[in-house]
Amino acid sequence: MTPDLDYETRQPEADLASIVESFWRLQTGAVVDKPILLLPDGRIDVLFSYSPTEPLQVMLMGLGTQAEHTILAAETVIYAVSLRLLGAEYLLHTRVADILNSARPLPANFWGITPADLTSFDHFCARLSTELPKLLSPAIDARRQRLFELLYATEGALPVHELAAGAGWSSRQINRYFQEYFGLSLKTYCAILRFRASFPQLKAGRLFPEQAFADQAHFIREVRKFAGVRPKDLARNEDDRFIQFSAWPAL
Repeated sequence: MTPDLDYETRQPEADLASIVESFWRLQTGAVVDKPILLLPDGRIDVLFSYSPTEPLQVMLMGLGTQAEHTILAAETVIYAVSLRLLGAEYLLHTRVADILNSARPLPANFWGITPADLTSFDHFCARLSTELPKLLSPAIDARRQRLFELLYATEGALPVHELAAGAGWSSRQINRYFQEYFGLSLKTYCAILRFRASFPQLKAGRLFPEQAFADQAHFIREVRKFAGVRPKDLARNEDDRFIQFSAWPAL
């Protein structure tokens, strides 16, 4: 990261891995507000944030389908939990279709987190690693489990009919579930996962498709659709404006 952005991340313990993708912390510098673009990345985020001028705020971020302009105020601190999609139903116990490309405020004491829990990233991760398993539904539907295992293992590369066959769940039922819970189709979600899977190669300066894109033209169209720029512009990432791309570890 750059001097005006400090970022760290941690993977969950095995008992949370099918629900929680990662814990992370982001802190901006003290000089100026930073304009950024949030990219679609296939995750649902619970954000705990504060700054010298704002008290603790908790937000649930739904899935994104397009790059979103926003401003990070100077000296903002964000602690977050990035969830896999099963987290909506089996941890949050809510649908997020109504917050596609938007967010929903949560209570300031959500999950029992207080400002004292946001002074140490180690403490934050340890606290939620203990508390979140207590909130999980006792059993995940086997079809949903198989579907998401396939989705994440293949990074959205399989067509819908193959995912449905692998999960033992009809395409029509899957798409109804995705629309009702997440506000988009399975096909669109697969495209978002393919787009996100291209981050490492683009960060390394490799501008040709290495995932399941039909050809170079298809790759360019998909990157433009989700990032608003061509692959070479995303790879250049001037001023670290694409914040998730900036945070992605270098190869």
